[in-house]
Amino acid sequence: MFGEHRYSVRSEWTGDRGTGTSGYRDYDRAVTIEIAGKPALLASSDKPFRGDPTRWNPEDLLLAALSECHLLSYLHACVQAGVVVVGYTDEASGIMREDGKGGGAFHEVVLRPHVVVAEESMVDAATAAHAQAHAWCFIANSVNFPVRHEPTISIA
Repeated sequence: MFGEHRYSVRSEWTGDRGTGTSGYRDYDRAVTIEIAGKPALLASSDKPFRGDPTRWNPEDLLLAALSECHLLSYLHACVQAGVVVVGYTDEASGIMREDGKGGGAFHEVVLRPHVVVAEESMVDAATAAHAQAHAWCFIANSVNFPVRHEPTISIA
C-alpha cells in the first residue's frame, strides 16, 4: 500500500498589540493552530524567545510528534509480533542548540518508553519491536538528527 498523504494546517498569528511588528518587543508571539474538525491549539515561541511558556511551542510540538509517532508505530509492531501491550508511557527529551546566528537545530531526541506487557514471555519481542517501530515512524524518518530509544519493559 503506497500512497501520498497530504496534510493541511492553518496558523494564525494573534499577537498584534496594536502596532504590529514595529519592534522586537512590541508584539506577542501568540499563535492559534487549527485543523478543520479538531480543537484549536494555542501556541507561542519558547520563553527564551519572548514566548508564552503556558502555550505549546514548535520545539514541544516536534518532540511530541516524535514521541507519538514512535508510540503508534510500536503498538502496531507489537500486534504483528504477538505482544500484548497493556500500558505505555514515554518521557521524551531533546536537545536544541542555537548557532549564534539567530538559528539553531535539534541535535538529538531520546525517547524513554516504559512499556507494560501482559506476560513475561513477551519481553524479548517487546524490546525488539522498538527497532521496527523506529523504522516505520514517518516523523523520525523525516528529521536530520538521531532519535534514540531507551526503553524499559515490565510485566503486568
